[in-house]
Amino acid sequence: MTAILTWLLILMVALLCVGIWIGPALIATAVVLLEMYTNLPTHKLIANWAFNVATSSDIVSLPLFILMGELLFRTRLSQSLFSGIAPWMSFLPGRLFHTTVIGCSMFAAISGSSAATTQVVGRITLTELLNRGYDKGLAVGSLAGAGTLGFLIPPSIPMIIYAVLAEESLLRLFTAGFLPGFALAGCFMGYMAIRSVLNPKLVPNDDHTTWTWADRFRSLIELGPVAFLILTVLGTMYAGIASPSEASAIGVLGALAVAAGQGTLNWKGIRDALLGSVQTTCMIGMIVIGAFMVGTVLANLRVPQFVSAAITSWQLSPFVLIMFLMFFYILLGTVLEGFSMIVLTLPIVLPVVLAAGFDKLWFGIFLILTIEMAQISPPVAFNLFVIQNITGDSQTYVAWKVIPFFLIMMIFTAVLTIFPQLVTWPVDFILSR
Repeated sequence: MTAILTWLLILMVALLCVGIWIGPALIATAVVLLEMYTNLPTHKLIANWAFNVATSSDIVSLPLFILMGELLFRTRLSQSLFSGIAPWMSFLPGRLFHTTVIGCSMFAAISGSSAATTQVVGRITLTELLNRGYDKGLAVGSLAGAGTLGFLIPPSIPMIIYAVLAEESLLRLFTAGFLPGFALAGCFMGYMAIRSVLNPKLVPNDDHTTWTWADRFRSLIELGPVAFLILTVLGTMYAGIASPSEASAIGVLGALAVAAGQGTLNWKGIRDALLGSVQTTCMIGMIVIGAFMVGTVLANLRVPQFVSAAITSWQLSPFVLIMFLMFFYILLGTVLEGFSMIVLTLPIVLPVVLAAGFDKLWFGIFLILTIEMAQISPPVAFNLFVIQNITGDSQTYVAWKVIPFFLIMMIFTAVLTIFPQLVTWPVDFILSR
């Protein structure tokens, strides 16, 4: 077993170091391990595994959710979100600071991408906050933290990948992400409210805007496109009208309708959205196929059982084990992006976690949270790069401002470990009815 793990590490490091993309590197690793340690017909198995992954019902929804996000990226949805949310924030400590978190939460419910959520919401809210005199550091940090909700609040692209590799129900995963996602958003808002009360200078005395109740109710019209998309995607799934893959197709039609309604629908935008979604889908799809192959090979060679037995011999308590994994993923997130973290580690880590008594569904949400932290962990931190492009600030500056939100996410993950019912109860309550 030690030799297999050694060869696995050598092959992956060598292939990645010479510049081979992670998807082909994973497939090549699976082929070499099959040839070295089994007598199985490699060419038949590889073709069969690739076909099974590519045609699974969950993976079918992946390109459609990506296309939906690409289409929405080219609409005026960010302006609509800010205009609809801002008038209602004057009651809260911190006022317009909260538009970032609420905007990211709402956009996350119609997108599956953390980077897209950060980009779409940030390009309007961050500009508005800075122009009105709000503290730049807190605004930047809140955007970086809240932008990660694009992974946790469904629909979520990493959840689709986890569902395929872990053989878990995608609908159950989507349902499990709601309560933790909005609870984490509430933690971010609570922190900003406390900061604003303790240091009133963070919020301008006069943000040059006065809203009447008539303005507030009129502003709700601006949230119409978002509400429409949430109903078309999530509403159809939980009403039993559509499966997740069917809902993704409905979401694409809804995004086209929103773009047409806002006057942003044109052939160039459609072409660019299609090309962007094809590129992203091909990249993620090959990674998922490669990861499935490596995981299947390792399972046939009983590597996960060996690793699980070795870790069990350490006699770690379940809580210590999961905290160790959290710090492991945080460290891994400094050099790898989220998708790679899932596909490279899940075949070995998942059996260990299940052997420790953790629920597969719960671990999926835990893993998504750790990937969110990776999104804001330099030097490989997509959300920080997005904000850097928006503001022109250095990544170091953005990284320092996001530290409080990073710590909130760590504490929140520990709370989920102590109270796993926050993940499992909504699933049992909603899907059992």
